[in-house]
Amino acid sequence: MPTNLPPEYFDAEKRYKAAESDFEKIAALEEMLSKIPKHKGTDKLRADYRRRLSRLKVSAKSKKQTGKRASAFRVPREGPGQVVVVGYSNVGKSALVARLTNAAPQVSETPFTTWQPTPGMMPVEGAMIQLVDTPPLDRDYLEPELFDLIRRADIILVVVDLLTYPFQQLEGTIEVLQEHRIAPRHLEGTHPDGSGLVYVPLLVLANKCDGDDCDEVFELFCELLEGDWPLLAVSVESGYNLDTLKRFIFDQLDIVRIYSKMPGKEPDLETPFVMRGRPTLEEFASKIHQDFYANLKSARVWGSTAFDGQQVQRDYVLQDGDVVELRI
Repeated sequence: MPTNLPPEYFDAEKRYKAAESDFEKIAALEEMLSKIPKHKGTDKLRADYRRRLSRLKVSAKSKKQTGKRASAFRVPREGPGQVVVVGYSNVGKSALVARLTNAAPQVSETPFTTWQPTPGMMPVEGAMIQLVDTPPLDRDYLEPELFDLIRRADIILVVVDLLTYPFQQLEGTIEVLQEHRIAPRHLEGTHPDGSGLVYVPLLVLANKCDGDDCDEVFELFCELLEGDWPLLAVSVESGYNLDTLKRFIFDQLDIVRIYSKMPGKEPDLETPFVMRGRPTLEEFASKIHQDFYANLKSARVWGSTAFDGQQVQRDYVLQDGDVVELRI
């Protein structure tokens, strides 16, 4: 029986193969397991990965020092995606996370006020997406575990100060990331095979675009770059282009919002179930509860690719905005 593994599985598999630490391998394996469809064709694969995961957790536990506190750089994932914000000191990383989320990182004009990651949840069109503020990428103060966090991210936001040598800031940031085996997804294929790089989707935010001449300065910055870099001029202070940023993240994560409906009642359009990629009806039922997954008898769908109330099979692929009525 085919396994029908989704693209997110193969992304996690790449991170697993490139992992150096037990913690990094555990995170990648857990994500791989969460992306494998549950049916008879994947029973053996899932069992093998659970055994590997168990061995890795035992190994990681044995390596911990007695009484040692959990690393601050192990930020648990929440929501449909984890977006890590990186860059030099005083470019506006903490201010960005504070403005877009419920987090309260220390925001100051004084350099190096962020010493450990600070996560927060950003609301975007019914979904809550995790943003993580990080310490500045200064070579004198780098923690190796920081790059485990960045390497596992779904998206990297590189923040530069548009008014203070942005080209040099971006160049230095990318150099530090590549020294730790992390590279922008759009540069995949430009490095030699066997380089061991992990490619992560990346967006460069040219912050502090506040003045009348900011468009001209941003255009000059773009001209200095070689190749087609994903760039966006923003202002954390004024809010310029922050809605565009949120929409980019939403689209990049390939988020799908599914609304549930009880038989004979109106659908709940306030609290969607948030999934990624192209989830099947079976996967949606599993997300609600294992009883729905195990005992699902029929389902009806209202949406862009289905007739209103159309009855569908377990392998039906759901679309963003679909309303689903499950019957067990």
